[in-house]
Amino acid sequence: MKIARFSTGDEPRYGIVQGLPEGEAAPSGESSGHILVLKGDPLYSVPEATGEVVDLADARLLSPVIPRSKVIGIGKNYGAHAREMGGEPPAEPIIFLKPNTAVIGPDAPIVLPEWTQEVHYEGELAVVIKTLAKDVPAREAESVVFGYTVANDVSARDAQRNDVGWVRAKAFDTSCPIGPWIEVPEPGKEGAFDHSDAVVRTHLDGVVVQEGTTADMIRGVPELIAYVSRIFTLLPGDVILTGMPAGVGEIKAGQRVEVEVEGIGGFGNPVVRR
Repeated sequence: MKIARFSTGDEPRYGIVQGLPEGEAAPSGESSGHILVLKGDPLYSVPEATGEVVDLADARLLSPVIPRSKVIGIGKNYGAHAREMGGEPPAEPIIFLKPNTAVIGPDAPIVLPEWTQEVHYEGELAVVIKTLAKDVPAREAESVVFGYTVANDVSARDAQRNDVGWVRAKAFDTSCPIGPWIEVPEPGKEGAFDHSDAVVRTHLDGVVVQEGTTADMIRGVPELIAYVSRIFTLLPGDVILTGMPAGVGEIKAGQRVEVEVEGIGGFGNPVVRR
């Protein structure tokens, strides 16, 4: 089940995306799907349809979640990416945080800060937490997951190299595009999304520049939730970025970067410098 957050010119609303053509990865102005509008935020209440239906082509998709607390990033969680960055995979997960002011949705511009000259894309699988969670065993981790979405962990690579920490490099405004919706697990449903073996792909101006599979993650989703929840309490709406496969690369003003996870969908953002 795909839960979208969207607008038709009024306040943000939520709905279930239905009727997507087979194989359509990213919504567009010509999408033939529709949105079954819901009452309230389904992250905090049982989904209830209002009876209204909106054509997907008439809706502006927003970030499917705006974390009230935090976005948790995981660095170097794919061995090949760790090595292309000049080192071996870390013995323990590398953890960093992004504020909710970094979050944007599909088609919103990624604004390159004036203090950086080298900004990179990082297409990733993201996990949305549904309930308060602390010290969660890996075997119980999926019980605290609301669903899965797609994120671009935009990173100022020169600042990441030069600073002692990663805050400036990872936490600037517009550095966390998320979309196009949340894939909510439906137990027992045939063809359900499998977070343990999903292709992650990034396009830059229509050209594939990054492709890998979550099967190559050093630590999978259950292990990451267990590890992170031992450090701090997870709250409803928190988002965990699970790391990027190999294929690091730069984005520049005037380009468009698109990120996709097969089984969920994809979206894109223009890149600007102001």
